[in-house]
Amino acid sequence: MRTFVISDIHGCLEEFMDLLEIVSYMPNKDRLVLAGDYVDRGPKSREVVDRIMFLAKHEHVVVLRGNHDERFRTLIQDGNLDVYDLFLSYGGVETLASYGYDAKKESIKDIIPSMREKYADHVAFINETAYFYEDEHFIVVHAGLNPNSVDWKSQPLEDFLSIRELFVNDPTNVGKRVIFGHTMTTKIHGKANVWFSDDKIGIDGGCAMGNRLNCLEITTEGEMKEHFVPARKRK
Repeated sequence: MRTFVISDIHGCLEEFMDLLEIVSYMPNKDRLVLAGDYVDRGPKSREVVDRIMFLAKHEHVVVLRGNHDERFRTLIQDGNLDVYDLFLSYGGVETLASYGYDAKKESIKDIIPSMREKYADHVAFINETAYFYEDEHFIVVHAGLNPNSVDWKSQPLEDFLSIRELFVNDPTNVGKRVIFGHTMTTKIHGKANVWFSDDKIGIDGGCAMGNRLNCLEITTEGEMKEHFVPARKRK
């Protein structure tokens, strides 16, 4: 069984679908691990969530939660308006537009109940996503692991979603290589391609920022291959 790991799709539906085609993904034979951040920034957040919900019906698909997904869930499900400004600042305008709402003309207090009714399945789906995936060789998370946690599985949930420098710059000491997104690889080694270190592999190529969408393939023999599609030009 081949394993494909993709993170930080951020509404880039076409690139995501192109990437699955390039690697000849076979749902009934391959494992697909999606490492979070499906919404915000890109133009088709709703469509990306729809597609992932469809894919998740296959037994070998693992869907993890990212910080953007959690903020979206918190806003719509919990009605937490404290995150609204941050949501808008980091791609929420595009997300709402993909769901058919205009953040500049409509009140969020009207949008929330409407979305709860129309897209209850999306919110419920995000609620069911996991915080990590582990096999015999790798751990996959959205953001990373806190090196100060005695038991990484019991670390604060916020660390799974949002940790950056503390994880990237310090040894993990968990006995397995950690595959992660969240921190764009351009900020780690100045390039959008996959970043490999002894204990970590960063795969966020910054597609929604105009760079590329990466995919890490792990073969049945344990070999790793890097695949990508460049971000499409948008107005």
